[in-house]
Parts: sequence; C-alpha cells; structure tokens
Amino acid sequence: MESIFPLLEQTYKAAAEIRRLSAEEKTVLLSNLAAKIEANVELIISENKKDLDLMDPQDSKYDRLLLDKKRILELADSLRQVAELEDPAGKILMEKKLQNGLALQKIAVPLGVVGVIYESRPNVTVDVASLCLRSGNACVLKGGKEALFSNECLVGLIHEVLTDFGIAKEVVLLLPADRKYLNEMLTATRFVDIIIPRGSDSLIQFVRKNSLIPTIETGAGVCHTYVEQSADLKQAADIIVNARVSRPSVCNSLDCAIVDEAALTGLVPLLIPDFEKWGVEVYADEASFAVFEQNSYPKLYKAEPEDFGKEWLDQKITFKTVSGPQDALNHIQEYSSRHSEAIITADHDLAELFLSEVDAAAVYHNVSTRFTDGGQFGLGAEIGISTQKLHARGPFALEKLVTEKWVVRGEGQTRW
Repeated sequence: MESIFPLLEQTYKAAAEIRRLSAEEKTVLLSNLAAKIEANVELIISENKKDLDLMDPQDSKYDRLLLDKKRILELADSLRQVAELEDPAGKILMEKKLQNGLALQKIAVPLGVVGVIYESRPNVTVDVASLCLRSGNACVLKGGKEALFSNECLVGLIHEVLTDFGIAKEVVLLLPADRKYLNEMLTATRFVDIIIPRGSDSLIQFVRKNSLIPTIETGAGVCHTYVEQSADLKQAADIIVNARVSRPSVCNSLDCAIVDEAALTGLVPLLIPDFEKWGVEVYADEASFAVFEQNSYPKLYKAEPEDFGKEWLDQKITFKTVSGPQDALNHIQEYSSRHSEAIITADHDLAELFLSEVDAAAVYHNVSTRFTDGGQFGLGAEIGISTQKLHARGPFALEKLVTEKWVVRGEGQTRW
C-alpha cells in the first residue's frame, strides 16, 4: 500500500453514518457487539495466541498482550457498561434568546474522527471502538505489530456487527501495523480530528514532535506512594504491595515508594513476605538499602540516579528515604509524570496539603494508585489516562469524546 490517505478519507466520510444514529440505536449496536465477542471467545484466544507465541513470556508487555477467557468476558461486560452510559453527544449545554431575537444553543457534538496509536494491548481496540461508537465518532486505530492477529480478529468482529447494523465498516478503521504509515497518519489533518497516543514514553514523545493534528497525551505513569511516619504501617504495606504486584505492566502501578526515615524500619519487614512471594526487585537508596539488607532481602540492588523517575512496568520498585513531608513533595515534584500520586498518613491536615499541592491527574490518601481507571471511577471504559491539562485530564472516557457547536436560529436578522 502506497498511501493510507484513501482509507482515512473513507473513514472521514463514513463518520456521518454513526453521527446519525440515535442514543438508543447505539445502545443496541454495542450490546450486539458484546454478544458477538462472547460468542467468539475461542477464536479470539486462538488469534491472540499467535501474537503471544512471537513474544518472550518474560517481556513486561506479555501480560498486556494476553487475552484469556476472563479478560475477553470483561471486555464484553465493559461494552455493555458503555452501552448503558448516557450518550454525551446532542446534549444542550446552554441556550438563551438574545434581545435581537436570535435563539442560541451550545450543543455537545462528536469530535469526528479519533485516531489512537497504541502498543501491545488489544483490549484497547475494543475500548476505543466502543467509546467512539457510543459518542458518535469514527475511529482510526494504529496498533502495534506485536498485537496484529489479535487486533485484526477483534476489528473483524466489530465490522461484522457494523455491517449487520447497516453501518459502513470503515467507521472503525484498523491501519496496517507497519510503522511507515505513522507519519502519514499524523499529518492527515483533512481526515483525522484528534490523535491520542497510548504506550511508551518514546511513542508519546514521537507523536508530540511529529503530529500536525491536535494531540492528547495519555502519558507514562511514574507513580509514587509516600509513607509518612504517622501512617498505619500494615495499611501502608498492603497498599504498596497491591499497587506494585497486582498488575505490574499497567500505567497506574507503583514505581517508587517514598518513606519517612522514622517509618522505614517498621515498614520494610511488613513488605518482605509479599515481595518475596512475587519476586519483586528492590532498587533502594542508601538508607532503605541498609534496612532491606538487615532483613536479608534477596532481590536487592542499590538505586542509581536513573532509577528515580523510571516507569518499571515490571515487578521492580524504587525506594527513596526522606526526612519529612517537604522532602517527599520535592521528590515527587522532580520525578512525577503527573499521573497518580498517593500519601499514606494518619495526619488529616497533611493529607489535605498533599492532595492540594501535588500536581497530578489523580491524587490519593490511604488508597492504592491502581484505582486510576475509567471503569473504577464509574466512567465505563477509557482510551487512556491523560496527564496533560487541556480538554481532558485523568481517565479519558466517554464524556471527553465530544466538542461544542453553536446553533443559531433566527427570522431573517442581519448585522451591519
């Protein structure tokens, strides 16, 4: 294929078809898609296995790539949840009548064609398609080659449902996985209205530098949890373990534990049994290294400067010892990716200060950072976690896939 512009043009034209559907029709469409996915679990697993067979199981992206029966059924459940969410398109945001007789309305309308570039995670294919269809948008999907078979299978099922519904299948377009088409996608200003990169920091930075289309970043998640000396240390240990080990390859997992020096000797022994069970590698600064070493922790390494501010996406964690809250705040300010940050403390006033001062899309008091997720926040599926400040921040979900249109009705008024 010499150019993807003809494909993008088809999607741009087909977008009108999804915009014309009523909220009720879109609900039925997504419900049918959920049933289609449930009926094809074995096919999806089979195609996903082709991708998995080409990846080293020790690769941190392997878990992201995996689609087992549980995850596939969760995708179907997510589709039904999105189907039942209120349609954000068509809402009247404001209306008034001017003295000159003009009737004004500000209405929420679909963005148009949403382009999403992502790596490894085939579930994103269904999440993005469902959110775009529900909000009346077409979508252009640029998945990575490591998920080629999985993505083609899922989009094939989506196309079957669209065809059955009388909607052009080009409303959901899966581009070839070849990276050579990426620059062309990023410069297709006539056919694509917004670009959302989801993946590694290198991918996001590439899109930022090369896109001529407005971009919303779903940034890397360098997440911290600060254990202040008044914290319930058992609670702190449970939160740290959960945030690190429960799903290590996702962006809301914990990368760095910041611990008050006064809490260090009490906290570390509580962490070690679960860390050993899950094989967590600890990269510790001088003070925390000494405490882990005293407790004979086997997978212990001295932290290098580059280990701070690193998104591990694996069973690895950095430990930073601080002298108090201001020291912790300074560390977060320097190394945060502005994704999710948490404080564990019994000091309510200090917690409120932390929640107010830390600049991140989601901030937590006595809670695991793993909750930064559209589904967990009651928003349904999500396209990603936005770490920027314009248009969307935090879970980029259904309600953010619209823009505004002014509708003006009159009776022949003119302006001179």
